[in-house]
Amino acid sequence: MFDRAIVILSVCLFIHNYGVGQNDIQSLGLLPSSIDETSGLILIGDNLVTHNDSGNRPELYVLDTTNLTIVRTVEINNVPNLDWEDLAQDNDFIYIGDFGNNSGDRQDLAVLKISKSDFLNNGSVNAERINFAYEDQTDFMTSEQTDWDAEALFVLNNSLIILTKQWVSNGTVAYRLPKEPGDHTAERLDEYQVNGLVTGADYSLSTNSLYLSGYSNFLTPFFAVVENVDESLIFQGTKNKTNLEIGFAQIESITRTLDGTFYCTSEEFNSSNPPITSASRLFRFHENSENEETMEPQEPNNEELVLFKPYGSNQLNFNLNTDQPIFGVGIFDVNGKRVWFSPPEFAPTNSIDISGLSPSIYFLGFKLRDGFLSKAFIKE
Repeated sequence: MFDRAIVILSVCLFIHNYGVGQNDIQSLGLLPSSIDETSGLILIGDNLVTHNDSGNRPELYVLDTTNLTIVRTVEINNVPNLDWEDLAQDNDFIYIGDFGNNSGDRQDLAVLKISKSDFLNNGSVNAERINFAYEDQTDFMTSEQTDWDAEALFVLNNSLIILTKQWVSNGTVAYRLPKEPGDHTAERLDEYQVNGLVTGADYSLSTNSLYLSGYSNFLTPFFAVVENVDESLIFQGTKNKTNLEIGFAQIESITRTLDGTFYCTSEEFNSSNPPITSASRLFRFHENSENEETMEPQEPNNEELVLFKPYGSNQLNFNLNTDQPIFGVGIFDVNGKRVWFSPPEFAPTNSIDISGLSPSIYFLGFKLRDGFLSKAFIKE
């Protein structure tokens, strides 16, 4: 009989090697504790520029990508950090998206505009405000979940494009703003049912492609590419989405270098139910593998149990490295309740159909002669 206590204990251990997709991604290390709520990212010269999100100091931090130290801090004098969520830039200006709106009730949304020359030559600068309201938002009631949050911003020719983070619909809508300070209405352009929460964006003029970062409701990070971007129909081109193979992480931002290297950052995340701890880190990967959507498990592997699920598939593949006899195979939810079971005489050898499971976090467990072996996986 399976031991429920062991299953619950395995939640605390959680998973580090379950992932699919972007197979060359590297963790470059932990970010300094002063930016563990990193939310936006751009590259200026050889250094990254980032900031923290809501309630933190109104500062931009210049990060050395080789040793992950903050080499400069620039304060924005005349504005608070209400809920800064992303950065964008053109040749002359840096834009900060102060449009985080978790409750859907903000009526002071803005993009902050900063002279890049001032930023590069001073320790403190002033910002101009590009105030806006969404043209189709009429309900400003406070809500625990809303489609009016936003965490992504990019420059497209003479416009700023804001991408919403839809907690309810699980998609994103693109809105256009002018770059000029003042009061404006954000024009709705296009939408993309990305099946995830978009948290960062970068646009490349050389490839005419839009690059998105985000995560699922189960904290699975993803990377998406939209090709042939049009000024009005942002998402009309070919779209490719893949998971980032870094385990559970709250990816918050992304930026692309001219040679097709991507950097992204994760915010520190802590949860008690289920227990998840994910540190704030800097990651790097390359464009030449951006459309890899599957990766075969490597053998031999020193781990006793390796899980692998191709992106978008309902087949959970596994590799069990043990000579012990199997006395049963089960799938359990995070409360330890068994939701699927196979006796040893019918035990699968390397794959299980999980199409009947609801979206959630589960554990695949094997009852062996010497105990219980399990590992977590996600059904999206």
